[in-house]
Amino acid sequence: MTSPVELPELPQDDLPGLFDGTVPPGVYKLPSVGPDALMQADAAGWVDAVVDLAGVTTKADFMDRCAGGLELPDYFGRNWDALADVLTDLSWWGETRGYLVLVTNWSAFEEAAPQEADAAAGVFTAAVGFWAVRETPLTVLLG
Repeated sequence: MTSPVELPELPQDDLPGLFDGTVPPGVYKLPSVGPDALMQADAAGWVDAVVDLAGVTTKADFMDRCAGGLELPDYFGRNWDALADVLTDLSWWGETRGYLVLVTNWSAFEEAAPQEADAAAGVFTAAVGFWAVRETPLTVLLG
């Protein structure tokens, strides 16, 4: 079973466009995520983070991986509302030209926990929308 959320795929060739502004910020599935995206984000002056979901099958595990991978503040409440709150106030990440969250092993998480994956995709999508009307974009790549 998979999540009902249909997210657009980002072709590998379009990855540089995220950082030069020719591809709009968003939540994208990327067939192959890896260090290339992080290197491009760093070169563009973006803050980046990796959330590795290998072996994650529960909401609690997902929240723990987000807390560690995103280096979330201690006050992070480990629930969907708290995740939405920290992703719309990224002041703890400092000043930057953009934000990139790279989520690895998304497909396995989506298959193992479709409701949680659906909720996570919704939180990510809302956070990207929040930042889309500001000068500093947020993009989430699910691989």
